[in-house]
Amino acid sequence: MAFINEDFLLGTKAARRLYHRYAEAEPIFDYHCHISPKEIAENRQFKNLFEIWLEGDHYKWRAMRSNGVPEKFCTGAAKPEEKFLAWAKTVPHTLRNPLYHWTHLELKRYFGIGETLDESTAARVWKKANAKLATPAYTTQGILKKMNVKVVCTTDDPVDNLEYHRAFAKSGHPTKMLPAFRPDKALAVNQPVAFNKWVEQLAAAADTDINSFGAFVSALEKRHEYFHSQGCRLSDHGMNHCFADFCEQKTAAAIFEKARKGVAVSPLEHSQFATYLMVLFGHLDAKRGWVKQLHLGALRNNNTRLLTQLGPDTGFDSIGDFPQAQTLSAYLNRLDTDNLLPKTIIYNLNPADNYVFATMIGNYQDGTIPGKIQYGSGWWFLDQKEGMEWQINALSSLGLLSRFIGMITDSRSFMSYPRHEYFRRTLCNLIGRDVKNGLLPDDDELLGSMIKNICYANAKNYMAFPGVDEPAKAKKTR
Repeated sequence: MAFINEDFLLGTKAARRLYHRYAEAEPIFDYHCHISPKEIAENRQFKNLFEIWLEGDHYKWRAMRSNGVPEKFCTGAAKPEEKFLAWAKTVPHTLRNPLYHWTHLELKRYFGIGETLDESTAARVWKKANAKLATPAYTTQGILKKMNVKVVCTTDDPVDNLEYHRAFAKSGHPTKMLPAFRPDKALAVNQPVAFNKWVEQLAAAADTDINSFGAFVSALEKRHEYFHSQGCRLSDHGMNHCFADFCEQKTAAAIFEKARKGVAVSPLEHSQFATYLMVLFGHLDAKRGWVKQLHLGALRNNNTRLLTQLGPDTGFDSIGDFPQAQTLSAYLNRLDTDNLLPKTIIYNLNPADNYVFATMIGNYQDGTIPGKIQYGSGWWFLDQKEGMEWQINALSSLGLLSRFIGMITDSRSFMSYPRHEYFRRTLCNLIGRDVKNGLLPDDDELLGSMIKNICYANAKNYMAFPGVDEPAKAKKTR
């Protein structure tokens, strides 16, 4: 039997029945990823399996480095086929790493390749995959259609003009591509050189002079409004932890002026400035009916030597152990006290925070929207089978799994859509196991409707994006 077969990860009869009847055919609503809007709009045709699979995948680079593969085969100047062969030689060493599952799911779902990848099969896999990549069905737009992606939300800096989103919207493609507003660089007064360069870009994008803190805030508000006009209904923030050193406008303005002069600010000043802006962004999101995402807990750029050599997002980040509960609560409480707490999704990277986050969302549910505050899916280092199970179990024990808005790819790769399948199989396996153990009723209508909603309808209804049909009425569990 092939390794990736129709019942992969499905350990019980109930799990198999629930997956194949209720989860398998659901569309994909990918509300957070890092794929390129330019590549989608220009309908990129990948020349070979390296370009689509290895070109920017720091997950694979980390595994290859751990396997003793020289950097020239990861991010260096080796030829594409040489880099692919180096990865193929690494794959057998990834047993029990999620990369082993993802690799073979992706080969199967994209190219119909069922044999396991290693040095001996590499040439056949390379040839067969490249032949399919040369066809129209495997352009970026073809892949979105092939994988049944209904919505994809990119991650976009406020200075972006969103030209590729506009161009793609005119293409008539059935997938909806929408931006997400990610203003992380607006907080970085602790890095005055980079901050000031970005402020000038913001000024150009907003077509205004930024000669004061008030003008800076106005420019941010103007860009928020522009993103809204382009269909954006989603913001995103990547932080070590929430900021909760609240201050008045005059304090934030003084810190801004200090940074504009190129003077390094103190850690407290950085936190005060970032807190002020995060409250502002929360208010803007609430007033415009957006969803806010908080990605918390990454310890980034650990290897300064290789950061200098290769740049960020090349595989040198890890889980951080930052305190989360008090500052996250203080931030959400401030927005709630202002009566301007938007729909919010919180993601943790440290599994030690699973129960913290799962209980935190219950503090700010106000009865106005089902699942208004969401405990986000397993993210980054936790988007593997065990991490997904931990997140699902914590949410099930402490909240309402039935209101969960499901999986994201959080990926830069067009090969990552089987991660939704991986999540769905993991979800159905957990539910099916509970049925077998007598912990849940063997009732397809009850369980199947919940699973179906988690796969697609819950996210669709929660986001309520313009142009993405009318919100479906999620089936109620009895």
